[in-house]
Amino acid sequence: MAVTKTINIDGIDTTFRASAAIPRIYRIKFGRDIYKDLRTLEKSVDSNDEDESNLDMFSLEMFEDLAWVMAKHADPSVPDSPDEWLEQFNTFSIYQVLPQFIELWGLNTQTQAESRENFRKAAER
Repeated sequence: MAVTKTINIDGIDTTFRASAAIPRIYRIKFGRDIYKDLRTLEKSVDSNDEDESNLDMFSLEMFEDLAWVMAKHADPSVPDSPDEWLEQFNTFSIYQVLPQFIELWGLNTQTQAESRENFRKAAER
Protein backbone atom coordinates (compact mmCIF):
# COMPACT_ATOMS: atom_id res chain seq x y z
CA MET A 1 0.00 0.00 0.00
CA ALA A 2 1.44 3.35 -1.05
CA VAL A 3 1.58 6.43 1.15
CA THR A 4 1.41 9.96 -0.26
CA LYS A 5 2.25 13.34 1.20
CA THR A 6 2.00 16.83 -0.22
CA ILE A 7 4.90 19.10 0.68
CA ASN A 8 5.06 22.79 -0.16
CA ILE A 9 8.39 23.46 -1.86
CA ASP A 10 9.17 27.01 -2.89
CA GLY A 11 5.45 27.85 -2.86
CA ILE A 12 4.49 24.84 -4.98
CA ASP A 13 2.44 22.02 -3.47
CA THR A 14 4.22 18.86 -4.61
CA THR A 15 2.89 15.36 -4.00
CA PHE A 16 5.28 12.55 -3.20
CA ARG A 17 4.49 8.84 -3.05
CA ALA A 18 6.33 6.10 -1.20
CA SER A 19 5.66 2.44 -1.84
CA ALA A 20 7.47 -0.88 -2.04
CA ALA A 21 8.34 -0.01 -5.65
CA ILE A 22 10.49 2.99 -4.72
CA PRO A 23 13.69 1.07 -3.78
CA ARG A 24 13.54 -0.80 -7.09
CA ILE A 25 12.82 2.30 -9.18
CA TYR A 26 15.61 4.20 -7.41
CA ARG A 27 18.09 1.33 -7.87
CA ILE A 28 17.25 0.94 -11.59
CA LYS A 29 17.39 4.67 -12.30
CA PHE A 30 20.45 5.61 -10.22
CA GLY A 31 22.26 2.33 -9.42
CA ARG A 32 22.24 3.07 -5.70
CA ASP A 33 20.56 1.63 -2.60
CA ILE A 34 17.86 3.96 -1.26
CA TYR A 35 18.23 2.66 2.29
CA LYS A 36 21.96 3.44 2.41
CA ASP A 37 21.40 6.82 0.80
CA LEU A 38 18.69 7.77 3.29
CA ARG A 39 20.95 6.80 6.20
CA THR A 40 23.77 8.88 4.70
CA LEU A 41 21.46 11.86 4.29
CA GLU A 42 20.15 11.59 7.83
CA LYS A 43 23.70 11.55 9.20
CA SER A 44 24.84 14.39 6.93
CA VAL A 45 22.05 16.77 7.83
CA ASP A 46 22.74 16.31 11.56
CA SER A 47 19.62 17.55 13.37
CA ASN A 48 18.55 20.03 10.67
CA ASP A 49 21.29 22.47 11.66
CA GLU A 50 22.86 23.97 8.54
CA ASP A 51 25.91 25.15 10.52
CA GLU A 52 26.59 21.64 11.89
CA SER A 53 25.82 19.82 8.64
CA ASN A 54 28.23 17.54 6.80
CA LEU A 55 26.18 17.78 3.62
CA ASP A 56 28.32 17.55 0.50
CA MET A 57 27.39 17.86 -3.16
CA PHE A 58 26.89 14.11 -3.57
CA SER A 59 24.45 14.08 -0.63
CA LEU A 60 22.53 16.95 -2.16
CA GLU A 61 22.33 15.03 -5.44
CA MET A 62 21.06 11.93 -3.59
CA PHE A 63 18.34 14.05 -1.99
CA GLU A 64 17.31 15.56 -5.33
CA ASP A 65 17.21 12.11 -6.97
CA LEU A 66 15.13 10.69 -4.13
CA ALA A 67 12.72 13.63 -4.25
CA TRP A 68 12.31 13.29 -8.00
CA VAL A 69 11.66 9.52 -7.84
CA MET A 70 8.95 9.99 -5.21
CA ALA A 71 7.39 12.92 -7.10
CA LYS A 72 7.41 10.98 -10.39
CA HIS A 73 5.89 7.97 -8.61
CA ALA A 74 3.05 10.20 -7.38
CA ASP A 75 2.50 12.06 -10.65
CA PRO A 76 3.48 10.57 -14.02
CA SER A 77 3.35 14.04 -15.61
CA VAL A 78 6.49 15.03 -13.65
CA PRO A 79 9.35 15.57 -16.14
CA ASP A 80 11.46 12.53 -17.00
CA SER A 81 14.67 13.74 -15.35
CA PRO A 82 15.52 15.26 -11.97
CA ASP A 83 17.14 18.24 -13.70
CA GLU A 84 13.98 19.08 -15.65
CA TRP A 85 11.83 18.63 -12.55
CA LEU A 86 14.06 20.86 -10.40
CA GLU A 87 13.79 23.68 -12.98
CA GLN A 88 10.31 24.57 -11.62
CA PHE A 89 11.74 25.61 -8.24
CA ASN A 90 13.78 28.70 -7.43
CA THR A 91 15.35 27.29 -4.30
CA PHE A 92 14.43 25.25 -1.25
CA SER A 93 16.09 24.01 1.89
CA ILE A 94 16.95 20.35 2.22
CA TYR A 95 16.87 20.97 5.98
CA GLN A 96 13.12 21.70 5.80
CA VAL A 97 12.13 19.07 3.24
CA LEU A 98 14.27 16.05 4.19
CA PRO A 99 12.59 15.47 7.58
CA GLN A 100 9.24 15.30 5.79
CA PHE A 101 10.66 12.74 3.33
CA ILE A 102 11.98 10.64 6.18
CA GLU A 103 8.56 10.81 7.83
CA LEU A 104 6.87 9.73 4.57
CA TRP A 105 9.32 6.84 4.14
CA GLY A 106 8.77 5.81 7.77
CA LEU A 107 5.00 5.76 7.26
CA ASN A 108 5.46 3.63 4.16
CA THR A 109 7.73 1.18 5.97
CA GLN A 110 5.29 0.96 8.89
CA THR A 111 2.38 0.31 6.52
CA GLN A 112 4.34 -2.46 4.76
CA ALA A 113 5.20 -4.12 8.07
CA GLU A 114 1.55 -4.00 9.19
CA SER A 115 0.43 -5.48 5.85
CA ARG A 116 2.91 -8.36 6.18
CA GLU A 117 1.74 -9.02 9.76
CA ASN A 118 -1.93 -9.02 8.70
CA PHE A 119 -1.10 -11.38 5.81
CA ARG A 120 0.76 -13.71 8.18
CA LYS A 121 -2.16 -13.76 10.65
CA ALA A 122 -4.65 -14.46 7.85
CA ALA A 123 -2.49 -17.31 6.57
CA GLU A 124 -2.40 -18.88 10.03
CA ARG A 125 -6.20 -19.09 10.20
